[in-house]
Amino acid sequence: MLTRSASLLICFCILGFLKTGGDAPPGAALQAIEAAEIGQHLNFLAADSMLGRNTPSPELEKVAAYISRYFASIGIKPLTESYLQPFALNQIFLGDTSACHITTAAATREYVLKKEFMPYEMTANQAASGEIVFAGYGISAPELGYDDYRDVDVTGKIVFVLKRGPRQKDPDSPFFAQKDVSFNRVDEKIKTAIEKGAAGILLVTDPLHNRMLTPRGFPWPNLYKGFPPDAVPVTLARMEGEKIPAVQVGEEAIRQLFGSIETLKQLQHEIDSTMTPHSFPIQGASAQLHTTTRQKVQVTSNVAGWLEGSDPKLKQEVLVIGAHYDHVGYRKNSSAGEDSVYNGADDNASGTAGLMAVARAFAAAARAHKRSVLFIAFAGEEKGLFGSSHYVAEPLLPLEKTVAMLNLDMIGRNHIDSLSVTGARSSVELATMLKSANKATGFILQTSNDKYLRGGSDHAPFVRKGIPVLFYFAGEHADYHKVSDEVAKINFAKVARVSELCFRTAWKVVQARKRPLYIDVTKPNTK
Repeated sequence: MLTRSASLLICFCILGFLKTGGDAPPGAALQAIEAAEIGQHLNFLAADSMLGRNTPSPELEKVAAYISRYFASIGIKPLTESYLQPFALNQIFLGDTSACHITTAAATREYVLKKEFMPYEMTANQAASGEIVFAGYGISAPELGYDDYRDVDVTGKIVFVLKRGPRQKDPDSPFFAQKDVSFNRVDEKIKTAIEKGAAGILLVTDPLHNRMLTPRGFPWPNLYKGFPPDAVPVTLARMEGEKIPAVQVGEEAIRQLFGSIETLKQLQHEIDSTMTPHSFPIQGASAQLHTTTRQKVQVTSNVAGWLEGSDPKLKQEVLVIGAHYDHVGYRKNSSAGEDSVYNGADDNASGTAGLMAVARAFAAAARAHKRSVLFIAFAGEEKGLFGSSHYVAEPLLPLEKTVAMLNLDMIGRNHIDSLSVTGARSSVELATMLKSANKATGFILQTSNDKYLRGGSDHAPFVRKGIPVLFYFAGEHADYHKVSDEVAKINFAKVARVSELCFRTAWKVVQARKRPLYIDVTKPNTK
């Protein structure tokens, strides 16, 4: 029989549990996150024998099998008969017919392939024509206070954009060139042009910071005979129909459209000095583009497993926790003894190991969580967020039932106490949960940086679908996308600590009575 004092203690414990909503994770779950096991995962994922986990590759398939076996061993269930979510990729070969014509009031000019224009790897197998609109840097980032498309309608038109971003040499600029800023990348500029309804895109090297304006595009093997015939780009097959003709032009096009290189330099200077777009239709100018490609289909896979929630109603909702498990491969034709493998220990074997650690913690919680949890390792992130883009297009669980997405990418380097978490502004409730969870882990959090909110990693496609996100990221370093990104430089304890913060935050999400609400930070007046 219980004494009166013992009975009171139990009552106080129950009242405390009800007051907090039962969002304290089980101790057994927290103990399941072990730095030593994380190190074992990293040593496998980032081994030289994995040859940099390129998408697609036999080595990436070996890693997918490794993650699948681990999920099975800890009780994470597949959603189908397999943990794999296959999706198609297209290996792209440039066709024999590509053309670029630009017309102004003075003349129509036919440009010479390779010398005066070059198609990009993301170009379409189709023709397009329309009026030309100068769209600055081709960046739409209202959350950063900058949008080249704000005052122009480019629907059905050809956009002319500069490479890089405004104030690219200024370390205080959100578009500083030495940072991994997704908005500056050509593929993101092309995606943005497609989203804005453009029929085609002309890109040019920005003349203010570059003397060489020769169009490079992509070095297609059929145009550069020294290149291996299979050294061609890979794109997401399901996006083939959404592509537009995308080419780089050079000095000749600048002179025809702007009169001189200096005129475009001055425009660029005005944009940079004011951080204000100067976009406008180029009077009387139009372009006719035609690029042809052929595709060879290949297949790769995401790796996904889940744990069903315990609440009869809330288990219909799901929290997605993800990390990309691919990297960029290895250098071919390297000299004997030369390090040629891009191991990608931090990018993103660290995040993958963290995902596996969080999955183990949830498995150890023995279904004490109310909502369901989906753990997914994405392929093809390095190629252009292929795996996550495919997932949101063909989700394994309904997107309308997806309450949030937590993403782990590059979590093993830099100071043990520092961590960036992008996405806090995408949901007040999610930000509150993160702050509360961090009371136990004690990170110095940087949560005000939105430059990675809609790009840079696999949370971005979820944001575009109106799903709140948190992106756990330990920061940039000199080994990014270099052969020197190796396991010896990873702090296993930090990976474990970030994983714990992710798990603690996730636990609050799956236990909360109400789902976090999404805030579209790209809209004006959003705070």
